[in-house]
Parts: sequence; C-alpha cells; structure tokens
Amino acid sequence: MPFYYYVSIGVYVFICFLLLVVVLLQQGKGGDIAAAFGGSSSQTAFGARTGATVLTRATWVLFVLFIVGALGLGALTKTGGGSVISGKDAPPASTTPAPPPLPTAPLTPTPQTTPPPGTKAPDATPAPDASKPPAPATPKRGGGGF
Repeated sequence: MPFYYYVSIGVYVFICFLLLVVVLLQQGKGGDIAAAFGGSSSQTAFGARTGATVLTRATWVLFVLFIVGALGLGALTKTGGGSVISGKDAPPASTTPAPPPLPTAPLTPTPQTTPPPGTKAPDATPAPDASKPPAPATPKRGGGGF
C-alpha cells in the first residue's frame, strides 16, 4: 500500500476521536434522567431552541469529514473486479479411473399374457355372487351431533 493510504487512515482515526470527544462534551437538553423518558418541563418537541455553539458546529464539520473520509478510504481500498480465488493453483488432476456407468432398465414395458378362456387369472378379484343379496350397511358410530 502506498504511503498516502496510511496517512489517510491516521487522519481518519484522528477525526473519529475528535468527533467522539466533541459529542461527549455537549450538554444534554434535559439535564436529568426524567428528560430521557419524556418528563422534561419544556413543552417543545426537542427542547428549547438555542443558538449554534462552537461544539455544535464542530460536530457537524467532523460528521461531514467522517462521511467523506469513509467514502474516500473505501475508494482507496477498492482493488478492482478480481476474483477471490485469483492466483490460486487448480486442484491436481485425479489419477483414479472413473467408475463404470450403471446399467439402465429397458424402457419398453414387459408384455402381459392373457389367460386362456374359461380360466381365472391368479391375481384377479372374484366377481360378486349375484344370487346373494348385498349386506346391509352398518351406521357409523360417534358421528357427533353437529
């Protein structure tokens, strides 16, 4: 990194420290803890309006320098559109042979054989007997009255 990069980081840290000190030196608006919870005696929304003091102006100037410094350091450290893995060697080629391909099943369906006439197929369900009347349906229990 060039020399001006380290100088700019030092200046930025100094600006951050000054901003911290200036903010901590300012007097609070309420003066006690009741103001933090809305119990201040002032009826205005943000307290009584006072003139801009030296500390208030210093806060704004240091705030602007803080933002400009952050953007400037971000622009200085930008490295371009390189890849995160640029400069790395490729992994070594594998010396083990590839496994043989798996066998595939035939895509055509197996032919179905039909049983000869007058015989039943072994997996067929028996036809209902037409000489018997159907059994009466039994009512379901616990149906609720809704």
